Amino acid sequence: MRIDLHSHTTVSDGKLSPAELIAHAAMSQLDMLAITDHDSIDAYADIPIPELLPFRLIPGIEFSTQWSKLEIHILGLNIDLTSPKLQAGIARQHQHRLDRAGEIADKLSRLLGIDNILTAVRQLAHSDHNIGRPHFARYLIEAGVVKDDKEAYKLYLGMGKKAYIKPTWTSLTDIIECIRASGGIPILAHPARYQLTWTRLNKLIDSFIEAGGQGIEVISGNQTADVTAELTTICLKKQLLASCGSDFHGHEQHWNKLGHSRPLPHECEPVWNHWH
Repeated sequence: MRIDLHSHTTVSDGKLSPAELIAHAAMSQLDMLAITDHDSIDAYADIPIPELLPFRLIPGIEFSTQWSKLEIHILGLNIDLTSPKLQAGIARQHQHRLDRAGEIADKLSRLLGIDNILTAVRQLAHSDHNIGRPHFARYLIEAGVVKDDKEAYKLYLGMGKKAYIKPTWTSLTDIIECIRASGGIPILAHPARYQLTWTRLNKLIDSFIEAGGQGIEVISGNQTADVTAELTTICLKKQLLASCGSDFHGHEQHWNKLGHSRPLPHECEPVWNHWH
């Protein structure tokens, strides 16, 4: 089966609209897809009759959380989109994003002598719910301040740079509780991408499990065989469910093609075995 349980649309920081992503998934002959936009489920409002799709659509989301001063991403898979607990958690995340965006805009205004930056960025994002640094990068490019995303982050938006504002996300424990209350399964997204030592990654996963986490992405995008082997060992040792996803954002990311992740190692228990 071709399965991709981690993808993004223009509702967050992806390049394809929900309809375009659905069409791409169908063309790619996927059997199962989860749209996991950052802190948002709005993409699902644009898919009127999921039952008519040529593949199974799994309701999902990717939450940003905090653990030991690090930003950690947790997927909620097979969630109930109507869950009041889930919607309250999303509302909290939206407020965090808007507050942070206001602070970034203020810093950039002082640095560049430009007014109404937040208003312009809101228009680029199409929603207050998903404003993030990629939208500020796009604004800086269109305003002629920088030539590309790389320069935007290097000079202004990257960690420790002139307009960087540290995020204050909801805690790991609260996010996991929110996912489970909605009937979903919490999955630690792209574990190897946090640039932690394997010892420290194991500590993160132990905290994740203690908080109610149930699985990890054993396969994330085009990772190396060595990383997959290490994550497989962790998954089995800690008796976690296994998930796989490309973290697809757009066609220009040739290393993260939708549905082109390697299959899960046969020893791992797939998360989809727990769905009816």
